[in-house]
Amino acid sequence: MAPRQTVLPLAYRAFFLIIEPISALVGAYYAHFRQDEYLAMTTHVPSQLSFGTSIVLSQLANLYLLFALNEALVLRSTGDLRVWKTVLSVLLIADFGHLYSVSGLGFWVYWDVTRWNAIDWGNVGFVYLGAAMRIAFLAEVGLGAPAAKTNKKAA
Repeated sequence: MAPRQTVLPLAYRAFFLIIEPISALVGAYYAHFRQDEYLAMTTHVPSQLSFGTSIVLSQLANLYLLFALNEALVLRSTGDLRVWKTVLSVLLIADFGHLYSVSGLGFWVYWDVTRWNAIDWGNVGFVYLGAAMRIAFLAEVGLGAPAAKTNKKAA
C-alpha cells in the first residue's frame, strides 16, 4: 500500500515546520547561553548555577535542538501522513512529560496565567498549544476526507 501523501493545511505546516522549531531553538539558546536566567525563571527562585547544573542545562539545550531539527527536517522531507502522525504522536507524549516536569512548582503553574513568567508561557502555555495542534492533527481535523482507494481487479 502506497503512503498517503497530502498537501497539509497552512496552519499545520506553519506551526510544525516553522513556529515550533524556532521556539525550540529559542529554548536551546537560553538553556545553553543564558543558563542563570533560564534556571531562575524556570524554578521561580534565584539560583546558584552549579557546574553539574550547567552541564545538564547544556544537555537540555541539545535536546531542544534535536526536537527542532527532527520536527522541521523530518516533517519537511515528506507528505506521508503516517510519518507525520508517528513524529507528532511521539512529540505529544513528550508534551505530557514536559508538562509533568514543572509539577514541582505546584498546580497553579497549569492554570494561573497571572503568575506566569516568560518561561512559564513556553513551558506550559506554548506546550498546551503544541499539544492541541498535535491532537487536532492526529484526529485529522482540517485534513479533509482520505483519498478514495482504487482497487483494480483483473478481468
